[in-house]
Amino acid sequence: MEISAAGRLKVRITAADVGKRVSVRRLGEPGAAGEKFTDTVGVLTSWNDGVLLITRKSGETVRIAESSLVAGKVVPARHPATAPQGGAPRHVTTAPARRRGPAATYAELARVAARAWRPVESERLGEWELRAASGFTRRANSVLPLGDPGLPLDEALAAVRRWYGERGLPAYVQTATGAEGTQETLCAELERRGWVREVTAELWTGALAPVADLAGGSGGPEGPGDPAEGAVVLSRTADEAWLARYRRKGLSEVALEVLGSGPSVWFATVPGEGGDAPAAIGRCVVDGRWASFAAVEVDPARRRRGLATAVMAALARQALAEGASAAWLQVETDNAGARALYARMGFSAHHAYHHYRAPDPVTESGTSPTAGR
Repeated sequence: MEISAAGRLKVRITAADVGKRVSVRRLGEPGAAGEKFTDTVGVLTSWNDGVLLITRKSGETVRIAESSLVAGKVVPARHPATAPQGGAPRHVTTAPARRRGPAATYAELARVAARAWRPVESERLGEWELRAASGFTRRANSVLPLGDPGLPLDEALAAVRRWYGERGLPAYVQTATGAEGTQETLCAELERRGWVREVTAELWTGALAPVADLAGGSGGPEGPGDPAEGAVVLSRTADEAWLARYRRKGLSEVALEVLGSGPSVWFATVPGEGGDAPAAIGRCVVDGRWASFAAVEVDPARRRRGLATAVMAALARQALAEGASAAWLQVETDNAGARALYARMGFSAHHAYHHYRAPDPVTESGTSPTAGR
């Protein structure tokens, strides 16, 4: 926190700092048990009528009364690769580049992630991209709001609702928080207009080579080995066997088109016994220096035997052969098992992403058409 030469805390932020990342300390609630002070770090998304709104890395918005502030400062942007005059870059490890975790901006990762789940229909609204794929995955059926929509926000959101309504789809806006250049301010504006955050997950990144070097079947990060781990089969298409293990059943032609979309798509399968569904599957999209992992699923009866690791290792080796060096994946915040596995593989969180759904329209009777459902 900001402390003066006399040792007193100082509030060094104003309403002019809206949009910047800040760190504040405030007095606790009167009569509340616990600490006298509470610290909050996040993006200052508004400061109106004596109330501050700060959006944390997780996407949570915290309301703080201006009168309760005892200290505050702007948090400088992080530039981990910036070097001092005549010296080596700060915070950059000396590990070989092949194993070093990737540096990336939010905008780069957002565009790479969008190319890994391409919609079947898209349209530009200024710099925003409206995407639709008959409802298969929110990623392919939401607005990617990178940049300026070219209209005031209320007009842009009205255009978004019309566009999705014409296609019989709910209107979603995909946003992100927790990294430089993410959309904390947009999140706050959507919430102020009644848009509902339905999904929060995280995008994790890591170096690709360590994943390729893993051997799940020899007792890797997931547990004891499985003799089937060496039988990972790679294919350019999601065949009937692969789809039999995929958690989404009865896929339409549009869904299959989305699954097969991307610059260089690979599907991995560990065959099951006899005519059973595969023991494990996975999907990887190679896009320049990036490889994405998705749809990594294992037969519940054969979990913790290294099969997910084997699938990812086989896909990673293929991606390395095509010139990729970095990897990303998306993981739900409440999936403790997957998070622990990916952390052991060297992945870490880059940013959180969210899907906001438009509020239901109000009818002439003053009620929502979905009220009571």
